[in-house]
Amino acid sequence: MYFTEEHEMFRKSLRDFLQKEVVPYIDKWEETGTIERFIWKKFGDMGYFGLNSPEEYGGLNLDLFYTVIFLEELQRVNSGGFAAAMWAHAYLAMTHLNKEGNHEIKEKYLAPSISGDMIGCLCITEPFGGSDVAGMKTTAVKEGGHYILNGSKTFITNGVYSDYLVVAAKTSPELGNKGMSIFVVDRETPGISSTKLNKLGWRASDTAEIAFDNVKIPVENLMGEEGKGFPYIMQHFALERLVMGVNAHARAQYALEYTIQYMSERTAFGRSIDKFQALRHKVAELASQAEMCKEFNYSITKRMLDGEYVVKEASMSKMLSTKMADEVMYGCLQLLGGYGYMEDYPLARMFRDSRLGPIGGGTSEILKEIIAKMVIDGKEYKPAT
Repeated sequence: MYFTEEHEMFRKSLRDFLQKEVVPYIDKWEETGTIERFIWKKFGDMGYFGLNSPEEYGGLNLDLFYTVIFLEELQRVNSGGFAAAMWAHAYLAMTHLNKEGNHEIKEKYLAPSISGDMIGCLCITEPFGGSDVAGMKTTAVKEGGHYILNGSKTFITNGVYSDYLVVAAKTSPELGNKGMSIFVVDRETPGISSTKLNKLGWRASDTAEIAFDNVKIPVENLMGEEGKGFPYIMQHFALERLVMGVNAHARAQYALEYTIQYMSERTAFGRSIDKFQALRHKVAELASQAEMCKEFNYSITKRMLDGEYVVKEASMSKMLSTKMADEVMYGCLQLLGGYGYMEDYPLARMFRDSRLGPIGGGTSEILKEIIAKMVIDGKEYKPAT
């Protein structure tokens, strides 16, 4: 219903690529917290960063189900941090370049992002703001041919090793969320400093707190219209939430695959543990939840592909799928018994990595309020014009 033969051929080639080029390095990158640059270039050479980017800048302009496959297969390398580094580059930073950047910005930043020669990060969340995007304090004051950027951001994926930053700041603070704008900023610009954060999971990725101290941004680095930053951000949140929903159902299914295989090989009381009814029924319950989320996410992808504005559905997906994935990880770890608690087995890392799902990209608590506004109050969110 959703995937063609070409999609499945792509899935197989991507899975083979990840097993050969990525999996052998994952434990090293998890330990060091640094993903080596060579893999970014290999991803670029294979076209993986340009799946739904314009051909004019080196992209492949493929449909969104290729993106779904990309996300699903990344979860199978069992490193939430590596997966996040890749999709935060391709679907957070690059989305803004593609949608709001002019031709010059796309040539300078988008094309090398697609080829894997540049890495990007998206800087929205602030230390004292969290999910309150409208309440951000970072400012960009126009002075002649530049904007002067001051403030700080936190929890930024690729925030240490990226080559450029897509930054949201208030150009007219007195206007609240109507005074926000989006900029692309070169990493080497004086006044930018990054501090790597020490995380529970996602350990392969460089997550940072970033400070901007009188950073001079050329006026031509403004993306889109001044003052339209908030609707731009809101518009792309639907894709980000769908990305996190897909990530959730994919890692849940991978955990279940591993656990079912383990159960078929592990014996207790003279038989494999997949023959015990209590354990079988637990797997049945978890697998059903994962399948429901997966089908919902595929449906949302199809609607997004058809041009629908699916902010409500994507918010529901992110809220429910990440909760489901956490429950699956908890259940699967339990089914492995003592081995589930050992770092030598994959469930320990999956358990830690999965916990970010209900937090990042808008907490579940915030999403419930957004959904309540739409379902109860009749609020409509519309695309930026």
